[in-house]
Amino acid sequence: MLNDLYAQAEKRMKDHIEHLRHSLATIRTGRASLSILDNVQVDYYGQPTPINQVATLSIPDPTLIVAQPWDPTALGAIEKAILKSDLGLNPSNDGKVVRIPIPALTEERRKDLAKKVHQTAEEARTHIRLVRRDANEQAKKLEKDKKISQDDEKRSLDHIQKMTDQHTKLIDDLARKKEKEILEI
Repeated sequence: MLNDLYAQAEKRMKDHIEHLRHSLATIRTGRASLSILDNVQVDYYGQPTPINQVATLSIPDPTLIVAQPWDPTALGAIEKAILKSDLGLNPSNDGKVVRIPIPALTEERRKDLAKKVHQTAEEARTHIRLVRRDANEQAKKLEKDKKISQDDEKRSLDHIQKMTDQHTKLIDDLARKKEKEILEI
């Protein structure tokens, strides 16, 4: 019974960690990375479509991303979608491909991105704490329903807190690593 509770809480916490990893990957660092375009949606024939489903994306050098659309009529839509995103990128269209230069980050932009990393990490911490709260409530309910002893309840609350601390430390490590990457010149 308690093992199921632990497994469920562990799975939910890991899901939130994976979501954080994905969110941090979309924050730009000054080097070209295809993951920064993950949230860009192209208006393709009236449908919002992820950019990687309408074009081949490549990184020919560390400061450039190239999007080669499968349908040449989508060039303008791809360019417009990148401009509309809050990434601060200025794509250029040469009639065949869209070139997306990745400009060096200014000190002010680096600080803004570091704040965004902190916000994203804090959201993840909040989700982890919510999982802890739910698991603690389930453990207390099991004790109240006399399915486990008070000692088992106390041990389970301690175990859940250790899991929470472990995942919170992982969140802090991921955020620190990303912030270092952003602030590195």
